[in-house]
Amino acid sequence: MKAVVMAGGEGTRLRPLTSNQPKPMVPIVNKPCMEHIIELLAKHGINEIVATVAFLPQNIRGYFGDGSALGVSLEYSVEENPLGTAGSVRNASEHLDDTFIVISGDALTDFDLTELIEFHRQREAMITIALKSVENPLEFGVVIIDEENRIQRFLEKPGWGQVFSDFVNTGIYVLEPEIFDYIPEDTSYDFSKELFPRLLEEGKPMYGYPCEGYWQDIGNTNQYLRANHDALEGKVKVNIPGIRLRENIYVGEMVNLDSIDNVRGPALIGNYAKIDPAARIQPFSILGNNVVVKDNAETDHCVVDSNTYIGSGAKVSGCIVGKNCDIKPSATIYSNAALGDECSIGEHSMIASNVKIYPFKVIEAGAHVFSSIIWEWRALSMLFGKDGVSGLVNVDITSELALKLAMAYGTTLDKGVQVCCSRDEHPASRMIKRAIMTGLNSTGVNVRDLRVTPASVNRFELKGGKAAGGIHVRVSAWHPEVIQILFFEPPGNAVSSATEREIEKYYNRHDYRRAFYNEIGQIFYPARSVESYIQGLLSHWNVEQISARNYRFVLDYSYSSASLIGGRMLSKLGAEIIAINTFLDEDKTAIAAMRLESDSTRMQKLVESAGADLGITIDNAAERIFLVDEQGREVPPEKTLFLLIKLMAADRGEGRIAVPLTVSQLAETLVEGTGCEVVRTKVSPAAITEAAMEPGVIFAGAVGGDYIFPEFLPAHDALMSMGKLLELLAGTGKSVSELVAEIPDTTLLHTTRSCPWSLKGVAMREISESVDGSYEVNRLDGIKVFHENGWAQVLPSPEEPMFEIFAEGETREDSEALLEQYTARLDEIIAQHEGEE
Repeated sequence: MKAVVMAGGEGTRLRPLTSNQPKPMVPIVNKPCMEHIIELLAKHGINEIVATVAFLPQNIRGYFGDGSALGVSLEYSVEENPLGTAGSVRNASEHLDDTFIVISGDALTDFDLTELIEFHRQREAMITIALKSVENPLEFGVVIIDEENRIQRFLEKPGWGQVFSDFVNTGIYVLEPEIFDYIPEDTSYDFSKELFPRLLEEGKPMYGYPCEGYWQDIGNTNQYLRANHDALEGKVKVNIPGIRLRENIYVGEMVNLDSIDNVRGPALIGNYAKIDPAARIQPFSILGNNVVVKDNAETDHCVVDSNTYIGSGAKVSGCIVGKNCDIKPSATIYSNAALGDECSIGEHSMIASNVKIYPFKVIEAGAHVFSSIIWEWRALSMLFGKDGVSGLVNVDITSELALKLAMAYGTTLDKGVQVCCSRDEHPASRMIKRAIMTGLNSTGVNVRDLRVTPASVNRFELKGGKAAGGIHVRVSAWHPEVIQILFFEPPGNAVSSATEREIEKYYNRHDYRRAFYNEIGQIFYPARSVESYIQGLLSHWNVEQISARNYRFVLDYSYSSASLIGGRMLSKLGAEIIAINTFLDEDKTAIAAMRLESDSTRMQKLVESAGADLGITIDNAAERIFLVDEQGREVPPEKTLFLLIKLMAADRGEGRIAVPLTVSQLAETLVEGTGCEVVRTKVSPAAITEAAMEPGVIFAGAVGGDYIFPEFLPAHDALMSMGKLLELLAGTGKSVSELVAEIPDTTLLHTTRSCPWSLKGVAMREISESVDGSYEVNRLDGIKVFHENGWAQVLPSPEEPMFEIFAEGETREDSEALLEQYTARLDEIIAQHEGEE
C-alpha cells in the first residue's frame, strides 16, 4: 500500500504562520503537522509515500529528506502550475500502480487507516472517503450515504437548509488507480467539485466510511490553536516529543529548568529551552526548541515557535508566536493574536486580540497595536541608538546581523582604507567582532585588529590618522546579556547621525558593495598601538606633580581590558597602587556589570584598612570612574562631577566647561571668578561629545562618571579621567574628603512618567503652550522652564515611552513643589488623551 500526502497547500487563511512556510510545516506540539501524518501512515504499515508539493517545496524537502529518519520511503511530486487536488495526484500517477491512500498533510488526525483500507477492499470500491461527524458542517463538504455506506450525494459547503447529514469529507481517500482515466493531464482538476460528482453520476462504486477518532482541519489560527491544545490534552493520539511528567507536562532534552513548581500542565517545553526560576508557565503553553522565558514573564494557552525570546515581565496569552521572535520585557500579547517569524515586539508594547503581525515586523517600545500589520514595516526604531547598535546577544545582535552591518559600513567607505576593530574580553564580543571583520574585508576594506583593548585605544588610533574609522564591540556595562557595537570616525568621536543613516540605508536595502577577488580586504595587527596610547596619556598629565604626591590608592579594574594597560602606565606615576579585579576572565565579564554595586562595600573597607588616599573604580567598559575618599566613603557621582568642574576651572583659569541642561545650576556657581564659562548641552551622550569638540572646551562631563578631556580625546576614557584627577588633587594638597566637603549639596530632584509614544508630541505641545509668555523657556532639549524660585525641565526619552522630569529650587521644598507641578500637569494631559483614545 502506498500513500499520497497532499502537501502543496499555501494556507492563506493561516497567515501569518504560512507567510514563509507551507501549511503542512506549521508545528503541532513542536513537530510539523505533516510529520504527525507520516508517523500515522507508518504506524499502519504504509511506508511508501509520495508528497505532492507546490508552495515553497524546498522547505518540505529540506526537513523530511528521503523519509528514512521516520522509517519511510518518501518521494516528491512537484506542481509547476496549480493542478487542484485531483490534478496533483494525477501528476504523481507514475508512482501509483495499485490501491493507494490520499491524505492531507495539513489536517491533524489519528483515524484507524487499517480499518478504512479493509472496508474499501471488502466493498471492492473504486473510491472510499473517510467521513467524520461534526457539530457544524457548514464549512465542509457534506456527504450523504445510505445504510450500506454507498455515497448518494455530495453537498459542498451547504446552508443549514441543505444539511441532511453531519458527515463531512475529511480529505482522506482510498483510491484505485483506475481514477486516473477520468482525470485529465496537466489540468487543474478537483476531487470534490469535479471528479467525485462525475463518478457518482456514472454509478461507479463509491463509499463513505464513518471514522472514529480525532480529526481537525487546520484552516485558520483558531483551529490551529485548538489542534495544539487537543494534542497536548491527549484528545488526539500523537507522539509528543519530550518526557512526560505530572499533569501532562512534557519536557524536552537539555531544558534549563530549575523546577516545575511554576509550570502548570498540560504544557510542553521544547529541547534546549531556558525557563528562568521566576517565569510562570501556565496551562496549555507550548514552547518550541530554544525558547527563552525570563523571570516574571508568563505564558498561557499559547503556541510559541522555536528560538523565540520572551523578556522579563512579558505576558503571552492565548496567542501564536512564530520562530525567532523577540518579545521585549513587559510586552503583552493578547488572545487570538498571531505573530509571524522574526518579529520584534518592543518593551511595554501591547498587541490586541485578533491582531496579525506578519513576519519581519518591528513594533516599537510602548506601541499599542489594534490592527493587523501586513504590508507596512511599522519600524520607527532604527539600527542605531544612543549606544551605537545594541541588543541582546544572539537574539537582537547575531553574527549574521554583524556581518551585514559591517558590509553596509564598508560600502560607505572607499576601497582599500583601514578600519580599526577592537573588543572587550567576552567571548560574545569575539564572535561579533570576527563577523564584522569578515564583512569589512568582503567590501574591500582592510582591518587593523587591535584585539582586546579599551575603546579609547581604538579612538586614539583614529586621532593619529591611522584609519578611516573604528568599530568596538563590548558587553554593556549595565546589562550582561546586551552587546554593543560602537562606530567611530576621526578624530575619535562617535560617527555622525548622517553616517548612521547612510549605514542604515545600505543595510535595509541589502545593497552591499562586493569586492573583486583581487580587492578583498586584509587584516593587520599593529605592533605598538597600546604603547602609543600610553605615551599619549602620559604626555597629557603632569607626571612630576603626581609623583611628588606619593599617592597610595586602591584601583578596581572591574575585570576590564584597562588592566592590560594600567600596570605599564601607572608604574611611571610613583604611586603605590593596590589593584583588584584585574584578571581577564570570560566568566567574570558577564557579571561585571552587576558587580559594581555589590563590590562597592569591599572597596570602601579596603581603602580604609589600607590607609589609602582614595579608591578609584573603573567600569567594565573602561570609560567611567567612581570615587571613594580616604575615609572609605563613596563619593556620589554628582559630587565627583562638581569636584572636577571646580578643580579644572581653578587649574586652567580660562576655557569652557560643557555640561547637560539637567545638571544643577551649582556648576555655574563653582566657576565664578575663575575665568571659565559653563556651556549647556543637550542631554544625550552624543551631544556632550559634540560639545567637547567645540573650540575652547577644556572639560565636558555628566552625572554618572562620564568625563571628557578633549585635549586628549573627544570621548570618555577612564584612564585619562583617573590620571587627570590624580594630577588635579595633587595640586591642591588637600584630601578627597576635604575637597568634597567644600562642594555644597544641591536641591535637584528627578522622576519619570510613562507615556505612550503616540502622546509624546501632544504632551510636549500642551506643556509648551502652557508656559509660553509667562516664563523664560529653554527649548534646546525638551522644555526647561525658569521660575523665580528655580527651574523645571520636562524631557521626553528618545529610547523609551516615558518622560523625565527634573526640578531644582532655592530650597528642597521649592524643588518638590516644582516637580509636583509639572508631574501633575503631565499626568493630566496623558490621562485626558488616553481617555479620548
